[in-house]
Amino acid sequence: MLISGLQKMTLLDYPGLVACTVFTGGCNFRCPFCHNASLVLPEALQASDGGVETVLSFLKKRQGLLDGVAVTGGEPLLHADMADFLREVKALGFRVKLDTNGTFPDRLISLVDQGLVDRVAMDIKNDPALYAKTVGLETMDMASVTKSKDFLLSGAVEYEFRTTVVRGLHTRESLIAAAHWIEGAQAYFLQQFKDSGELIAPDRLGAFSDEEMHALCDAVKPIIPTVQLRGVE
Repeated sequence: MLISGLQKMTLLDYPGLVACTVFTGGCNFRCPFCHNASLVLPEALQASDGGVETVLSFLKKRQGLLDGVAVTGGEPLLHADMADFLREVKALGFRVKLDTNGTFPDRLISLVDQGLVDRVAMDIKNDPALYAKTVGLETMDMASVTKSKDFLLSGAVEYEFRTTVVRGLHTRESLIAAAHWIEGAQAYFLQQFKDSGELIAPDRLGAFSDEEMHALCDAVKPIIPTVQLRGVE
Protein backbone atom coordinates (compact mmCIF):
# COMPACT_ATOMS: atom_id res chain seq x y z
CA MET A 1 0.00 0.00 0.00
CA LEU A 2 1.07 3.56 -0.59
CA ILE A 3 1.65 5.53 2.60
CA SER A 4 2.13 9.20 1.82
CA GLY A 5 2.39 10.74 5.26
CA LEU A 6 2.34 10.35 9.03
CA GLN A 7 1.15 12.86 11.61
CA LYS A 8 2.77 11.70 14.81
CA MET A 9 0.13 12.94 17.22
CA THR A 10 -3.43 14.21 16.98
CA LEU A 11 -6.13 14.97 19.52
CA LEU A 12 -8.72 15.58 16.79
CA ASP A 13 -8.66 12.73 14.27
CA TYR A 14 -9.74 9.99 16.69
CA PRO A 15 -12.39 11.39 19.06
CA GLY A 16 -11.55 10.76 22.69
CA LEU A 17 -8.12 9.23 22.06
CA VAL A 18 -4.53 10.40 21.64
CA ALA A 19 -3.63 9.06 18.23
CA CYS A 20 -1.44 9.38 15.19
CA THR A 21 -2.72 9.75 11.64
CA VAL A 22 -1.54 7.67 8.70
CA PHE A 23 -2.22 9.13 5.24
CA THR A 24 -2.60 6.78 2.29
CA GLY A 25 -2.16 7.96 -1.29
CA GLY A 26 -4.71 7.69 -4.08
CA CYS A 27 -8.45 8.28 -4.38
CA ASN A 28 -11.23 7.33 -6.81
CA PHE A 29 -13.02 10.66 -6.26
CA ARG A 30 -12.00 14.12 -7.44
CA CYS A 31 -13.94 16.29 -5.02
CA PRO A 32 -13.17 19.88 -6.06
CA PHE A 33 -13.02 20.98 -2.42
CA CYS A 34 -10.62 18.23 -1.35
CA HIS A 35 -7.97 19.78 0.88
CA ASN A 36 -5.43 16.99 0.26
CA ALA A 37 -4.93 17.23 -3.51
CA SER A 38 -1.40 15.84 -3.18
CA LEU A 39 -2.89 12.61 -1.79
CA VAL A 40 -5.40 12.29 -4.63
CA LEU A 41 -3.96 13.41 -7.96
CA PRO A 42 -1.75 10.74 -9.57
CA GLU A 43 0.84 13.26 -10.74
CA ALA A 44 1.28 14.52 -7.18
CA LEU A 45 1.43 11.23 -5.28
CA GLN A 46 4.56 10.48 -3.32
CA ALA A 47 5.50 7.70 -0.94
CA SER A 48 6.73 8.62 2.52
CA ASP A 49 10.21 7.45 3.46
CA GLY A 50 10.16 3.83 4.55
CA GLY A 51 6.43 3.32 4.01
CA VAL A 52 4.69 0.66 6.09
CA GLU A 53 7.82 -0.48 7.93
CA THR A 54 8.61 3.04 9.09
CA VAL A 55 5.06 3.51 10.40
CA LEU A 56 5.13 0.19 12.25
CA SER A 57 8.54 0.99 13.73
CA PHE A 58 7.18 4.33 14.94
CA LEU A 59 4.15 2.64 16.49
CA LYS A 60 6.28 0.13 18.37
CA LYS A 61 8.07 3.03 20.04
CA ARG A 62 4.73 4.70 20.93
CA GLN A 63 3.10 1.74 22.66
CA GLY A 64 1.68 3.03 25.93
CA LEU A 65 1.93 6.63 24.73
CA LEU A 66 -0.62 6.63 21.92
CA ASP A 67 -4.06 5.03 22.11
CA GLY A 68 -5.06 4.84 18.48
CA VAL A 69 -4.24 5.11 14.81
CA ALA A 70 -6.43 7.06 12.39
CA VAL A 71 -6.07 5.90 8.80
CA THR A 72 -7.13 8.44 6.20
CA GLY A 73 -6.30 9.52 2.65
CA GLY A 74 -6.98 9.74 -0.13
CA GLU A 75 -9.20 6.70 0.07
CA PRO A 76 -7.60 4.03 2.27
CA LEU A 77 -9.76 1.19 0.98
CA LEU A 78 -8.30 1.54 -2.50
CA HIS A 79 -5.48 -0.56 -1.06
CA ALA A 80 -6.26 -4.27 -1.17
CA ASP A 81 -3.55 -4.99 1.41
CA MET A 82 -5.07 -2.70 4.06
CA ALA A 83 -6.06 -5.72 6.17
CA ASP A 84 -2.42 -6.86 6.38
CA PHE A 85 -1.36 -3.44 7.63
CA LEU A 86 -4.18 -3.10 10.15
CA ARG A 87 -3.55 -6.58 11.48
CA GLU A 88 -0.05 -5.50 12.45
CA VAL A 89 -1.32 -2.25 13.96
CA LYS A 90 -3.89 -4.11 16.06
CA ALA A 91 -1.26 -6.63 17.18
CA LEU A 92 0.61 -3.71 18.75
CA GLY A 93 -2.45 -2.89 20.85
CA PHE A 94 -3.77 0.21 19.08
CA ARG A 95 -7.37 1.05 18.33
CA VAL A 96 -8.03 1.86 14.67
CA LYS A 97 -10.24 4.52 13.11
CA LEU A 98 -10.74 4.31 9.36
CA ASP A 99 -11.87 7.17 7.11
CA THR A 100 -13.65 6.19 3.89
CA ASN A 101 -15.82 7.54 1.12
CA GLY A 102 -17.85 4.34 1.20
CA THR A 103 -17.12 3.04 -2.29
CA PHE A 104 -15.54 -0.23 -1.13
CA PRO A 105 -18.26 -1.75 1.09
CA ASP A 106 -17.04 -5.34 0.88
CA ARG A 107 -13.56 -4.38 2.08
CA LEU A 108 -15.08 -2.23 4.82
CA ILE A 109 -17.35 -5.04 6.03
CA SER A 110 -14.49 -7.56 5.93
CA LEU A 111 -12.22 -5.33 8.04
CA VAL A 112 -14.94 -4.83 10.63
CA ASP A 113 -15.80 -8.55 10.67
CA GLN A 114 -12.13 -9.36 11.29
CA GLY A 115 -12.01 -6.96 14.23
CA LEU A 116 -9.43 -4.76 12.51
CA VAL A 117 -11.38 -1.49 12.72
CA ASP A 118 -12.87 0.04 15.88
CA ARG A 119 -14.41 3.20 14.43
CA VAL A 120 -15.36 4.32 10.92
CA ALA A 121 -15.79 7.87 9.66
CA MET A 122 -17.68 7.90 6.36
CA ASP A 123 -18.07 10.96 4.21
CA ILE A 124 -21.61 11.77 3.13
CA LYS A 125 -20.83 14.05 0.24
CA ASN A 126 -24.27 15.47 -0.47
CA ASP A 127 -27.83 14.69 -1.48
CA PRO A 128 -27.51 11.38 -3.41
CA ALA A 129 -28.95 13.11 -6.49
CA LEU A 130 -25.98 15.53 -6.44
CA TYR A 131 -23.21 13.06 -5.63
CA ALA A 132 -21.51 12.95 -9.04
CA LYS A 133 -21.11 16.71 -9.24
CA THR A 134 -19.97 16.92 -5.64
CA VAL A 135 -17.27 14.25 -6.03
CA GLY A 136 -16.05 15.56 -9.39
CA LEU A 137 -17.21 12.68 -11.59
CA GLU A 138 -19.35 12.56 -14.73
CA THR A 139 -21.57 9.80 -13.33
CA MET A 140 -21.91 8.04 -10.00
CA ASP A 141 -23.32 4.59 -9.19
CA MET A 142 -24.63 4.98 -5.65
CA ALA A 143 -24.98 1.26 -4.93
CA SER A 144 -21.61 0.85 -3.23
CA VAL A 145 -21.91 3.99 -1.12
CA THR A 146 -25.44 3.03 -0.13
CA LYS A 147 -24.24 -0.44 0.95
CA SER A 148 -21.54 1.09 3.16
CA LYS A 149 -23.99 3.59 4.61
CA ASP A 150 -26.53 0.89 5.42
CA PHE A 151 -23.85 -1.31 6.98
CA LEU A 152 -22.81 1.47 9.35
CA LEU A 153 -26.40 2.30 10.21
CA SER A 154 -26.82 -1.34 11.27
CA GLY A 155 -24.56 -0.59 14.25
CA ALA A 156 -21.95 -3.25 13.46
CA VAL A 157 -19.16 -0.84 14.44
CA GLU A 158 -18.80 2.56 16.10
CA TYR A 159 -19.13 5.18 13.38
CA GLU A 160 -19.76 8.74 12.37
CA PHE A 161 -21.02 10.32 9.18
CA ARG A 162 -19.69 13.72 8.14
CA THR A 163 -20.31 16.26 5.42
CA THR A 164 -17.93 19.06 4.49
CA VAL A 165 -20.29 21.91 3.66
CA VAL A 166 -19.19 24.00 0.67
CA ARG A 167 -20.82 27.10 -0.77
CA GLY A 168 -21.37 26.36 -4.45
CA LEU A 169 -22.11 22.66 -3.87
CA HIS A 170 -24.40 22.48 -0.85
CA THR A 171 -27.68 24.14 0.00
CA ARG A 172 -30.11 23.89 2.87
CA GLU A 173 -32.27 21.64 0.69
CA SER A 174 -29.43 19.32 -0.33
CA LEU A 175 -28.30 18.88 3.27
CA ILE A 176 -31.84 18.05 4.34
CA ALA A 177 -32.00 15.42 1.58
CA ALA A 178 -28.64 13.99 2.68
CA ALA A 179 -29.88 13.85 6.27
CA HIS A 180 -32.98 11.92 5.26
CA TRP A 181 -30.70 9.45 3.42
CA ILE A 182 -28.84 8.66 6.67
CA GLU A 183 -31.78 9.09 9.01
CA GLY A 184 -31.18 7.28 12.29
CA ALA A 185 -27.44 8.03 12.32
CA GLN A 186 -25.86 7.87 15.77
CA ALA A 187 -23.36 10.62 14.91
CA TYR A 188 -23.40 13.19 12.10
CA PHE A 189 -21.10 16.17 11.71
CA LEU A 190 -21.36 19.16 9.39
CA GLN A 191 -17.83 20.40 8.82
CA GLN A 192 -17.10 23.95 7.76
CA PHE A 193 -15.11 24.09 4.54
CA LYS A 194 -11.58 25.47 4.88
CA ASP A 195 -9.44 26.44 1.93
CA SER A 196 -6.12 24.68 2.55
CA GLY A 197 -4.52 26.30 -0.49
CA GLU A 198 -4.16 22.81 -1.98
CA LEU A 199 -7.64 22.30 -3.44
CA ILE A 200 -8.32 20.27 -6.58
CA ALA A 201 -10.66 22.81 -8.23
CA PRO A 202 -11.27 25.87 -6.04
CA ASP A 203 -13.14 28.01 -8.59
CA ARG A 204 -16.55 29.21 -7.37
CA LEU A 205 -16.22 27.40 -4.05
CA GLY A 206 -16.33 29.03 -0.65
CA ALA A 207 -17.21 28.64 3.00
CA PHE A 208 -20.48 29.33 4.76
CA SER A 209 -20.19 31.72 7.69
CA ASP A 210 -20.42 30.47 11.27
CA GLU A 211 -23.92 31.90 11.51
CA GLU A 212 -24.97 30.15 8.29
CA MET A 213 -23.48 26.86 9.50
CA HIS A 214 -25.54 27.07 12.68
CA ALA A 215 -28.67 27.67 10.59
CA LEU A 216 -27.87 24.66 8.37
CA CYS A 217 -27.32 22.52 11.45
CA ASP A 218 -30.69 23.65 12.83
CA ALA A 219 -32.33 22.65 9.51
CA VAL A 220 -30.89 19.12 9.77
CA LYS A 221 -31.55 18.64 13.49
CA PRO A 222 -35.24 17.65 13.20
CA ILE A 223 -34.12 14.72 11.02
CA ILE A 224 -30.91 13.78 12.86
CA PRO A 225 -31.06 15.14 16.43
CA THR A 226 -27.43 14.12 17.05
CA VAL A 227 -26.03 16.44 14.35
CA GLN A 228 -23.11 18.64 15.43
CA LEU A 229 -20.85 21.24 13.86
CA ARG A 230 -17.09 21.01 13.35
CA GLY A 231 -14.78 23.92 12.66
CA VAL A 232 -17.34 26.45 13.79
CA GLU A 233 -17.19 28.73 16.83
